[in-house]
Amino acid sequence: MEEVFRVEAAAEIDHFSYGWVTPALAYLSSFVGALVALLATSRARPSDGARRVGWLAVAAVALGCSSIWSMHFIAMLGFDVHGTAIRYDVGLTVLSLVLAVLVVGLGLAVVTAGRGRLWSLAVAGPVTGLGVAAMHYTGMSSIQMHGTVHHDRTFVVLSVVIAVVAATAALWAALYVRGRPASVAAALVMGVAVCAMHYTAMAGTGVELVPDALLRSPPPGAAEADFVLPLLLGVGLPTILLVQLLLVTDNERQIEQERTTRRRFDALRRAAEEPEGTEPRGAAAPAGPDMFSAAPAAPPDSGPAGPPRGRR
Repeated sequence: MEEVFRVEAAAEIDHFSYGWVTPALAYLSSFVGALVALLATSRARPSDGARRVGWLAVAAVALGCSSIWSMHFIAMLGFDVHGTAIRYDVGLTVLSLVLAVLVVGLGLAVVTAGRGRLWSLAVAGPVTGLGVAAMHYTGMSSIQMHGTVHHDRTFVVLSVVIAVVAATAALWAALYVRGRPASVAAALVMGVAVCAMHYTAMAGTGVELVPDALLRSPPPGAAEADFVLPLLLGVGLPTILLVQLLLVTDNERQIEQERTTRRRFDALRRAAEEPEGTEPRGAAAPAGPDMFSAAPAAPPDSGPAGPPRGRR
């Protein structure tokens, strides 16, 4: 009987311990982050130099941190295993956050460098999707409890497929979606895709508890409540500020008009700096025979020719 009692037993898992509060907040975070990312990439497209890099960095942080990582972690606040306390390894949790931002930034860099060509999406989509899946399971490995977490392979594969498809669609939207109404619609769909990936993966999650789990002291690590304030200050507040920044800064059309105006002004300035009477820089030579091979001019007419010499 003693040996039977020590065998690990399957635990009851509740993914919605706070009801629909955590899923709703998780989706809201994913939607807002995706919207910020789409608006930022719309400003990166017509920009160049440091401004373009800056907008892409904003998009990577918004999509990787707010839309993907924060969505997953907010949903995990509702994750509860009956019979044991849950803690999180801070190092692995931070690693999952960094991983999410890096893979999204890499995907955006590849598709923008490839100018939206099919090969760039074919490379960046799967790489970003696999990175998002790795972020999820890295976060899951940070869970500390008196038991063992395991994942059903079928749901793992399905969640990875959803992540790859969602990442490819998100990168495509970052390249081609224009205008605020279209960006809002795309962000709504992207939020659904991110949530679908998370809850599909969680549907295949199981826990085996050790005996006397309730009688043991809490495992090492940080509790869920310890992450609430950092989430609000480190993710929520910056996201709100980014939304306000994007609403007051120039949109894609205004940036393109400014760029066109700057080019015309530079062309006029260069033309004004040219010395008077010289051809403009880059002007084509007039059509016709080469000036260096032209035939010499004929001598002027001197009247009718006289009789040939030697004949009288």
